[in-house]
Amino acid sequence: MNLSNEMILLAGFVVSVLCMLLIMPPMIDFLHKIKFGQTERLEGLDSHKVKNGTPTMGGIAFITVPVILYLILSCFTSIQVDMNMIIILLAFVGYGLIGFIDDYIIVVKKDNTGLKPAVKFAMQSVLAIVFYLMYTSHNPTTLWIPIIDVSFDIGFLYFFLIFFMFTAETNAVNLTDGLDGLCAGQMIIALIPFLLFSLWNQENNIATLIVLVIGALIGYLFFNKHPAKIFMGDTGSLALGGFLAAVAMILKQEILLIVIGFVFVIEVLSVMIQVTYYKKTHKRIFKMAPLHHHFEKCGWSETKVVLWFWFAGLIFALLGIFLGVR
Repeated sequence: MNLSNEMILLAGFVVSVLCMLLIMPPMIDFLHKIKFGQTERLEGLDSHKVKNGTPTMGGIAFITVPVILYLILSCFTSIQVDMNMIIILLAFVGYGLIGFIDDYIIVVKKDNTGLKPAVKFAMQSVLAIVFYLMYTSHNPTTLWIPIIDVSFDIGFLYFFLIFFMFTAETNAVNLTDGLDGLCAGQMIIALIPFLLFSLWNQENNIATLIVLVIGALIGYLFFNKHPAKIFMGDTGSLALGGFLAAVAMILKQEILLIVIGFVFVIEVLSVMIQVTYYKKTHKRIFKMAPLHHHFEKCGWSETKVVLWFWFAGLIFALLGIFLGVR
């Protein structure tokens, strides 16, 4: 099928959104029926206790829809499944699978224990190592520095960078998924700069998949906005973190991942600071971590926190776009 890249992007986006709008209602009903619902922590905010029983694992939909649509497009258009795309697709699905296992344990046991942290981190680490090996088998270990526009080979240090990117990003996105619409909206904002980078570099395969994921997230957000009818669960948040890290690696925008996804960085840093400070002093810096809960404790409504975090994400996304122009 001889379609222009613009037509593929537009058609893919529209179909992705429509698929989610059609799939989510029956999926929500099914998850309700089998009682695959959220279990809020006992020590969590009282305002969140009403969310108990809300269906989770919504991430299954916005992982499945873009992946299937991309594979269909690769059969009938100029879109290809090359090694770089295999890495991105596997990162998306692979980290989603880790999240699915975690969610499944949580749902079955009806608590928020899930996978043991050491086991989850080990699984995340294995995938990070696999993707490093796959990527460096046909790509250089160079690092591009924004502003000064200089690239240099960092050799074996690239392993530690990639390892950190995947493990940190997946956990950061996971921690950000705590308020209705927060994580999905923040991810849409963060993906837009990488969409622009892929278009500027004529990476049409990557651009197509990003558009499909953005479309799926917009469709999902329609049901996840406050009050949420469904949550993405670790299935969705870990998948999105792995997807974002893989895209940044393939596009050689490793440093800008920190800038563009700085809201995710702030979220995970707030938890690290809180835990470290409490262990040393038995006092808390934040009223509650991750940071979005701190603002709720300060009296902000859930919607207000989400909107301000989205706004902050937009500022960092624009900064990332500015720094990413070569």
